[in-house]
Amino acid sequence: MDNITVENGTSVQDNQTLGLWTDYTVEYKVVSVFLVSLICGVGIVGNVMVILVVLTTKHMRTPTNCYLVSLAVADLMVLTAAGLPNITDALCGEWVFGFAGCLGITYFQYLGINASSCSITAFTVERYIAICHPIKAQFLCTLSRAKKIIMLVWALTSVYCVMWLFLSDTTKLVYDNVVLLSCGYKVSRSYYLPIYFTDFAVFYVLPLMLATVMYGLIARILFLNPLPSDPKDSTKKWKKETSQGGRMISTNSSSSTTAASRRQVTKMLAVVVILFALLWMPYRTLVVVNSFLDKAYLDTWFLLFCRLCIYLNSAINPVIYNAMSQKFRAAFKKLCHCGPQRMEKPASYSVALTYSVIKETSNGESPDHFTTEMDDELNTPTDQYLPTSILPSAKKMPFEEPSLSGSLLAFCTK
Repeated sequence: MDNITVENGTSVQDNQTLGLWTDYTVEYKVVSVFLVSLICGVGIVGNVMVILVVLTTKHMRTPTNCYLVSLAVADLMVLTAAGLPNITDALCGEWVFGFAGCLGITYFQYLGINASSCSITAFTVERYIAICHPIKAQFLCTLSRAKKIIMLVWALTSVYCVMWLFLSDTTKLVYDNVVLLSCGYKVSRSYYLPIYFTDFAVFYVLPLMLATVMYGLIARILFLNPLPSDPKDSTKKWKKETSQGGRMISTNSSSSTTAASRRQVTKMLAVVVILFALLWMPYRTLVVVNSFLDKAYLDTWFLLFCRLCIYLNSAINPVIYNAMSQKFRAAFKKLCHCGPQRMEKPASYSVALTYSVIKETSNGESPDHFTTEMDDELNTPTDQYLPTSILPSAKKMPFEEPSLSGSLLAFCTK
């Protein structure tokens, strides 16, 4: 169905028609269904694997990985609540999940989007403290504190998104040749736009600015300043040799290895910011631009491109973990029973600029770890390091913001 603009409140009872309804082209249906199914399928499987790996592997239960699990859950919400309904929209041309589905799916879309942004922000702050302030990290970046922060993030975002239960509604769109059901918003334009500008500032601009500043400070530490020593090893020298299995390993890496490690860390940190910024930029930009236009720009193919970028952002994180973390890669292989049952030994070239804080507990809680790199050359039982990670429904909505899934079928202009 071609994108249209309608006045809010148009229904069968209004005795108004929207002209002749035309379905999506065959080309659009094929491309849309194939790409959305592919991205959502890969993303759902990947994020479920991340959750299972952390929950079933004891040494993976660390503060950083707790944030990755929170991000994976949020991404699953985006893929299932925003991505999958887009398939039915492309095939059927209307909303097929009823009134309850309209409220529930819209709510979980925004909950997943906002929780994903907050999880990335929390992870960014944790990385900054762990790398730039390793002494403070002993009591600020603990496993129990990470769990409390995650619970707080989900509690606040859940309450914040409750408003969408009162702002969403189903509407009948009357055409000359058919009457279609849509899931849209029942608020006026004057109330709708401030909400979206608030979302844009709080869940995109501010997290991006914070991440840029903090990762910049991290990069400065890695490139310009001496590396902060581990609080528990402050009395030891970097050049002291340690023994592992009868093999002597010098912790004073060669300059070339150190430079390679720093480049690896910097690239990893850059991925966190760049992917979040770039993949959300088309959709966010379209919303802002349409807010200042008399007639919103609602090209069908461009809207599909914007939605695919959002789905890709939620699906690509497990791929990043697998590509940049040997520990995650080995855990994924073990989970799939396609690799050795023991953790792979990381290659020596991936030796990291690592700061580790181990918190001894009496109740069996696993130690807390902090690192700037994902792999550990020594790979001893007590030296377990973490990978570093990088995270509405409708074809037409009643206002400027295009939907992510195709469930909100009506747009509204002045």
